[in-house]
Amino acid sequence: MFSKSKINDPAPNKDSEGQRPATPQAPAQSTPSQPKPNEFKASAPKAKPPASVLSADLHVTGNMKTTGDINVEGTVEGDIRAHLLTIGETATIKGEVVADDVVINGRIVGRVRGLKVRLTSTARVEGDIIHKTIAIESGAHFEGSVQRQDDPLNPGAKNAPTQKPNPAS
Repeated sequence: MFSKSKINDPAPNKDSEGQRPATPQAPAQSTPSQPKPNEFKASAPKAKPPASVLSADLHVTGNMKTTGDINVEGTVEGDIRAHLLTIGETATIKGEVVADDVVINGRIVGRVRGLKVRLTSTARVEGDIIHKTIAIESGAHFEGSVQRQDDPLNPGAKNAPTQKPNPAS
C-alpha cells in the first residue's frame, strides 16, 4: 500500500517492474562500469612508457639511473644506467654506460657495459666494451678493448676483464 516500502525493497515486485525499470538497471549498470575502468587501470602499468629524451642543446653533469629507456642527443658528463640506451649522432657521453641494450650513434669516452651493444657507422667509442653480444658496423671508430662476458651488467665482474687481458699482453 505504501510506495516507500516498494522503493526500499531490494527485490522488485511484478507490479513495480513495469513502473520502475530504470531504478534497478541504473545501479546494475554502474556496478559493471566500475570494474571496466579498473580493468583498464590494471593493464595501464603494463604499457611501456616512452623513452626519456635529452635534446641536443642539453648538457647534464651527474649520474643518471632508470629502469626505462633513454635517448641522448646532448652531452652527459657522468655515468648512465638504463634498460635501452640510444646515443644519438650529436651526443657525447663522458662516463660509464651500463644498459641491457646500447645503440651508439655518437661519441662515448668511457666504459660501455651491455648485454647487446651496437656501434653504428657514425659511432666513436674511446674505452672498453664489455658485452654479451656486439655488432660493429663498417665506419665505426673504436679505441679500446672488447671483452665478452655472460653477465656484463654484474658490477662484480669488473675485475675479470682486467685480469684476462694482462696475461695476453
